[in-house]
Amino acid sequence: MAVTLSVSKNNVSIGVFLLSEYVKPTLPVNLTWGKDFSLKINNDLILNSPSSCCRYFARTSGSLNLYGITLLERTEVDHWISFASCMQGNDKDFETIEKALHMATYLVGEKISAADLVLWGCLFGSDQWQSKKQNSDNYVNIKRWFKLVESQPLVMKAIKSLPDDVKVNNRASPSHVATTLGRKEEGKFVDLPGAEEGKVVVRFPPEASGYLHIGHAKAALLNQYYQQLFKGTLIMRFDDTNPAKENAEFEKVILEDLEMLQIKYDKLTHTSDHFDLIERYCEQMLKEGKAYVDDTDPEIMKQEREQKTESKNRGNSVEKNFTLWKEMKNGTDLGQKCCVRAKIDMQSVNGCMRDPTMYRCKPEPHVRTGYKYKVYPTYDFACPIVDSIEGVTHALRTTEYHDRDDQYYWFIDALKLRKPYIWEYARLSMINTVLSKRKLTWFVQNGHVDGWDDPRFPTVRGVLRHGMTVEGLKQFIIAQGSSRSVVQMEWDKIWSLNKKIIDPIAPRYTALERNTAKVHVRGVKETCTTAALHPKNPDVGSKDVWVSDQILIELADVESLRAGENATFINWGNIRITSVNRNKDEVSIEAEPNLEDKDYKKTPKLTWIAVTEKAKPTPCVCVFFDHIISKPVLAKDEDFKQYINTNTRTEVVMLGDPELVKVRKGDIIQLQRRGFFICDSPYEPISAHSCREAPIVLFSIPDGSKPAEAAKSTVAATSKKGPVKSEASPKTKTVEKAAVPKEIDVSFLDEQIGKQGEKVRELKASKADKSQIDSAVKELLSLKSDFKLATGMDWKAGLTVPNSSEKNDEKPKTEQLDINKLDGDIKTCGDKVRDLKTKKADKVQIDAAVKELLSLKAAFKESFGIEWGPNVASSLPQANDAKPESSVTNEESLSSQIKECGDKVRDLKAKKAGKSEIDSAVKALLDLKATYKAATGKEWTPQAVTKPVNESPPIAPATVSASTGKNEDILCAQITECGNKVRDLKTKKAEKSEIDAAVKDLLSLKAAYKTAPDWIGPPLPQQRKKTSLPQPLLLKKIQPIRKQKRKKKLNQRTRRSKKRKLKKRLVD
Repeated sequence: MAVTLSVSKNNVSIGVFLLSEYVKPTLPVNLTWGKDFSLKINNDLILNSPSSCCRYFARTSGSLNLYGITLLERTEVDHWISFASCMQGNDKDFETIEKALHMATYLVGEKISAADLVLWGCLFGSDQWQSKKQNSDNYVNIKRWFKLVESQPLVMKAIKSLPDDVKVNNRASPSHVATTLGRKEEGKFVDLPGAEEGKVVVRFPPEASGYLHIGHAKAALLNQYYQQLFKGTLIMRFDDTNPAKENAEFEKVILEDLEMLQIKYDKLTHTSDHFDLIERYCEQMLKEGKAYVDDTDPEIMKQEREQKTESKNRGNSVEKNFTLWKEMKNGTDLGQKCCVRAKIDMQSVNGCMRDPTMYRCKPEPHVRTGYKYKVYPTYDFACPIVDSIEGVTHALRTTEYHDRDDQYYWFIDALKLRKPYIWEYARLSMINTVLSKRKLTWFVQNGHVDGWDDPRFPTVRGVLRHGMTVEGLKQFIIAQGSSRSVVQMEWDKIWSLNKKIIDPIAPRYTALERNTAKVHVRGVKETCTTAALHPKNPDVGSKDVWVSDQILIELADVESLRAGENATFINWGNIRITSVNRNKDEVSIEAEPNLEDKDYKKTPKLTWIAVTEKAKPTPCVCVFFDHIISKPVLAKDEDFKQYINTNTRTEVVMLGDPELVKVRKGDIIQLQRRGFFICDSPYEPISAHSCREAPIVLFSIPDGSKPAEAAKSTVAATSKKGPVKSEASPKTKTVEKAAVPKEIDVSFLDEQIGKQGEKVRELKASKADKSQIDSAVKELLSLKSDFKLATGMDWKAGLTVPNSSEKNDEKPKTEQLDINKLDGDIKTCGDKVRDLKTKKADKVQIDAAVKELLSLKAAFKESFGIEWGPNVASSLPQANDAKPESSVTNEESLSSQIKECGDKVRDLKAKKAGKSEIDSAVKALLDLKATYKAATGKEWTPQAVTKPVNESPPIAPATVSASTGKNEDILCAQITECGNKVRDLKTKKAEKSEIDAAVKDLLSLKAAYKTAPDWIGPPLPQQRKKTSLPQPLLLKKIQPIRKQKRKKKLNQRTRRSKKRKLKKRLVD
């Protein structure tokens, strides 16, 4: 159907006019000249603004793709049309266009688009631009682009057809909003020096020894970028100079990976195609005395290079060199010990120039040439030769090859070859990742991953299988540009880019945990309705949605339901909840439809599945992955095997939407309220061979907004108040703790906290990695949180909580009655608070009940000196609860040994003794603590051993000897004062010399005190209140001091390391 475009001669929008000419083959346009501007599409729709017309023509251009192909290109077109509508014709506008065209032929993509036509029309009618064009030497890129668009046949034809009396409007039309995927996220691409359009030749030379990873993908995409930019040639070359590593299967895989990345090369070559020529160049250098054959042992050769010592064979005659060269070519035993080395400069500060190896003897068969050759060139020798003879103009290499650039050009000059230009870019480095083929091969061979395409692998196939799109990967590489800055990239960046691409097109489905609650909706008949697969994109399609009177929802969602209020069931509507019934075995909800109420604000949004025989839930397995390397950044000399993360795959069994049976392998979908997933294995009905159905397997796709573990936590966080625990929680790696009876739950938790605390202390003592310590601390805090939920009080060392059945009847009856009464009042008030919260009572009532409960607990603590807990009233210590004397004596002896060993460790650390000595003392301390635990059944604490109440008070040191008491009192006071001084200095972060001097004084005072009993602090008071609880305030003061001390030591080590590296660099 034709449309009618009416244009005023007094104000013509050239952009609209050009677009109308371009779309005529697909959309007939009747052009009329009148007084007003309008575009009549039909009798009911008339567009009156140039902006609407430009948008309409661009989107109806069909196969011309004037509106772009990808979502990113369409967004860029919108941006430039909007930019053109706001142009003022000043220098700032022209500089913006000049910058955008600096590295681009067209404004958007690789061909002309609506953006070019609209902006060109703007400049065509701009007096300011016409002036700049004639009188200024600036804006060379705009001039180039303007001339290119002007030379298009349709543009020339349209301009010539304009009446002579028209007046041009230099404004174009705006378009709709631009997304964050505009050109602003494109990195800086530096122009290649000496590059000419049509003459640029670049190459991508991987070694066929493994699959391509994302580092290779960056290299390949950068080469393709410059190939397309300058309309040049891209050579795909396999570097097959090492027969021991080459594999024909890997060559096939790499070519398939390039196809996945949509990279098209112009030529396919192998370095082995030029072996004969490279061999002749080697013999030429031997004849000219620019190379020699060396049979030095490899280890000695390495030492000589490091010491800048010339080899004994460097002065060999040409005849001797050719004799050894012949041995190498024949693959004899002598030949296999030799290599050919370039004679450059053994005194060079650049180690790569100290006579590098050119050829070596390898008897292994080559994947392409078999046993034809026994000698093979090194990559460093072959690369410059092959680059030159294949016509490469620009060799793109990572900055890690920088030191070899001089070597590259030396070979070119020595052989008098054409010199390519080397352009460096930063190597791609990702956190929690290794990109070395050797290390990746180790993971595959040792079964840590399923294969080279495992979703946890950084290979191209691995990330694509994990849900990465080719477009997302390209955008990530483009965002890096050709920068030389070496940085550790986080995976969040690449996944967030990927989300922006898949979010607008991913269909929405539903999946529930296996532990569900049933909702009975009165008055609903079993029917099938239709819902859109995507709420904002109708092009994605629709799906069938079954409704019935029995609905399944997640157990965790029950907590958000309130009787008498609406809940929004996604893809259905509002349902009014009439009652929520909680029993020991199950939870059921009664409800009634309230579909007429369209108010969806402030209502809980629920995913659900109807119970019907006509559409049964699809069995579904959701798989979540974590990094295979636990440490974010590995140092150069660190062993990656020490940081392997073993628990990196978590599977969660779920009930899926019946429509999930239609999802095919490789489809990317979104499970509502869970995230994005890619189908790795589609659903298969019951097989005649296995008599079982195969569930659909979905791999979770990170979205860059949160770590993998946090993403997993959204899968099955069942409320703790629910009657049934989740069967498969991803946080616990689908493994649950054994159920603990309520009577022994507290003691069980107490034991677990003790063990975990010991583990944390051991990790800190052994100076383990921070990530390990953080993980252990996190688990310890989780256990303490569970303890508080079970007891109502914070866990403290030395606090024993026996079973409720253990009562002490020997306590005075009056005191027992008081405790029981207060304990009962607190429990009654606690039950009242819980009931009010369960019934969703008014906040004022709940606050009043909580206030009463807190006042009762405060009275309990004031009366008995201990925080209230469910079993504390029955576990308070009694006056006659003394242990047998022998047991107490043994316990005191062990405790004394532990204290002495602890003092020894602290003294060694204060003296900054050797690490081995400190480690030995720490080990002895841990052994003593283990012995103590085995003997007493509890963890050792400074307050663990106390004297029975009926024993006599300890004798103060002053009563030991009248003659020595005075001196000891003086020493005690001096040691205490000096100790306080050391702590104050450390707290104030004083100078190291000042702290060391104070520590030295303290140690000398303690040494003087050794003539008497060892220093154990000031004497204890005669009457000491018995308590088994530690002092938390002391811990709060100590921990920041320790943290500051560790931070200071770390900074000192960092500074020393930097100084050593700088010194080494200056020496080199």
